[in-house]
Amino acid sequence: MSDLVVIAFPSEAKAEEVRQKVLELQKEYLIDLGDAAIAVKRADGSVKLNQLVSTTAAGAASGTFWGALIGLIFMMPFAGAAIGAASGALGGYLSDIGVNDIFMKEVADSLKPGDAALFLLIRKLTTDKVLEDLKGVGGTVLRTSFDHTKEDALRAALAGVTQAAQPPA
Repeated sequence: MSDLVVIAFPSEAKAEEVRQKVLELQKEYLIDLGDAAIAVKRADGSVKLNQLVSTTAAGAASGTFWGALIGLIFMMPFAGAAIGAASGALGGYLSDIGVNDIFMKEVADSLKPGDAALFLLIRKLTTDKVLEDLKGVGGTVLRTSFDHTKEDALRAALAGVTQAAQPPA
């Protein structure tokens, strides 16, 4: 089961900086992400999504390949590639992987213009090491599916606060 974390930042650049830091942690096998997307509220009130994977481009590439392959059968590889690219791009545009796009836009609507929200879909996490690396990066936790203990630890790490050891209950 995956956990969702949404953190607001004062700019898209800061959200991207933190996303890159988290992606580096993934390369070190400290975190396993299902998705890491950024939603930015523009000055005009619209919301722009910045996702890791463009499903439209991936669909177009796949469609081009399969369209050309099928087109070869009918002696029309270029027409098949064109039709395949168009249908693949449409299929990719209509598909949604990771964090739901509608949910991201709804959350980003609550931001001030110019602010950005980082959405992390976390499959697995080495909590202590990840929080140590995220210490002091800033940001405001908007939503999580963590329990209260982990959520409080995340808030403290983002603020750069070292939490005192809690006595056992």
